[in-house]
Amino acid sequence: MNKKIKWGIAGLGNIAKKFASDLNLVPEAQLVAVASSDIHRAEIFKKDFNADRCYGSYEDLFDDPEVVVVYVAGLNNHHKTVVLAAIAKGKAVLCEKPLGLNSGEIKQMIAAANNNHCFLMEALWSRFNPAIQKAKKWSDEGRLGEVRFLYSEFSFYKMDADPSHRLMDLNKGGGALYDIGIYPIFLSYLILGMPEKINAQSQFGPTGVDVQTSMIFQYENAQAILYCGITNNSNNEAKICGTEAEIVLPGRWHDTEAITLIRNGEATTTELPTLGIGYTNEINEVNQCIAQGKIESSLWSNQNALELALLVEKVQKISGIKN
Repeated sequence: MNKKIKWGIAGLGNIAKKFASDLNLVPEAQLVAVASSDIHRAEIFKKDFNADRCYGSYEDLFDDPEVVVVYVAGLNNHHKTVVLAAIAKGKAVLCEKPLGLNSGEIKQMIAAANNNHCFLMEALWSRFNPAIQKAKKWSDEGRLGEVRFLYSEFSFYKMDADPSHRLMDLNKGGGALYDIGIYPIFLSYLILGMPEKINAQSQFGPTGVDVQTSMIFQYENAQAILYCGITNNSNNEAKICGTEAEIVLPGRWHDTEAITLIRNGEATTTELPTLGIGYTNEINEVNQCIAQGKIESSLWSNQNALELALLVEKVQKISGIKN
């Protein structure tokens, strides 16, 4: 890549800070502009992460002719509006997961990106994690034999959060399923595809959001047991088990830096460190796609994002989660 891809960031919360710190580690990327509805926050963010300039509105960011791609990092319920506004100005977009609150929103965004010939990708950073990529490769190559069982969880304790916190607010797209349940569902989808049947049950908190959701995905010859919750801490590991071997992705599997293959009782662990926090992998993918003139990634396509949303919707309907 001969020249740097110039980035902007819309929405400057905690996840944007993590993303910006990793963006500055990628030689092929340059953070040129950031935007928030709070110009004071934008000014601080600009200084902290060495952006060239800042704006007090997203519209001004999208009008910046130097910005090629925008990372959308606002609240879940604002994703559609911000993404469509960026695409209307011809910007490539990397949008934090979930891309939309439902499949209808995602279909609108995909249509807009295709009509404007703009790159669009859901920022499901785990898809680009080296250990998870290797797990996918080993599974596809048959190194596990026939995959029969998958287990994945993502949980932490957050029941002490204020009712106005995004996790606790239905109007902000809160709840365990939308925030972290997407990860276990993603792993099952990545390895086993679309299930034939889903069972799911949820527990709900005082504000109406789901605080625990357990799922069983039934496939023709396999089952996936998945869990997300904000009621408890856990080591958050994942396992992919086949007729000949199994893979263990150790604690915090969604951003792990190791993978273990167990065959005949013998475990072999491969260390796969990531640069920075781990967002650099998806940043590199976006940079390469834009440099090659692509409007979507072959590793995480817009159809993949849509199908993941359809699975989330099915779980939501079965377990009684409100949107």
